Amino acid sequence: MARETSTTKAPKKPNRFRQMWDVFQMTRKYDKRAIWYLLVAFVVPVILGIVLAFVLAATNVLGFVLYVILGVVSGLLASLVVLGRRAERAAYSQIEGQPGAVGAVLKNSIRGSWQTSEMPVNVSPRTQDAVYRAVGRGGVVLIGEGPRSRTQKMLDEERRTVARILPNVPVTFLYVGPDSDAVPLYKLAGRMRRIKGSLNKSEVFAVSNRLASLAKSPVGIPKGMDPNRARAPRPR
Repeated sequence: MARETSTTKAPKKPNRFRQMWDVFQMTRKYDKRAIWYLLVAFVVPVILGIVLAFVLAATNVLGFVLYVILGVVSGLLASLVVLGRRAERAAYSQIEGQPGAVGAVLKNSIRGSWQTSEMPVNVSPRTQDAVYRAVGRGGVVLIGEGPRSRTQKMLDEERRTVARILPNVPVTFLYVGPDSDAVPLYKLAGRMRRIKGSLNKSEVFAVSNRLASLAKSPVGIPKGMDPNRARAPRPR
């Protein structure tokens, strides 16, 4: 009797173009203006390439074609960059206002020398308002998640804690919530990067380690929220 052999197929890798198409569809669904930004990002470099072709290589067929190709490639790259940014904005718009949304930004969008945690350092058990802490070249950044009227006291308490052990380190407050002057969730990472630097890389690590020694373990807040997997609430 012939021996039966079972073969297991390796799982197929997701098609990159399919992934990009899914990202585009998701972005277009939640960002109605995304398609116009993508068109402008593509068309402008193409037009510039054609103009340069006529101006610099009108009598050179090879040069003309190369300039046009350069414009098309530049347009495609610019479109991909715009798509990535609009997709991130659309993803964060789905979780904005939910507990743990700031933690998702700190986990997924903050890079470089920043020392962050997706877990808040203080949480209100009743309202789920929270305070998050990040350390970077600009010093300590405390981010209030929730209405400013409720998070201000929590931020002041945390600033006093930081000032007690690190009196010479600047502390910056940022607010993410329903207030008119609050920082939109998708702009939080950019706003943090614009804070004026006052610490070097080694000082950032030293400050972060010093604060980590005082870390609390707050509960009642979602951990590890992934904006790329979040779904918008269904209308009732």
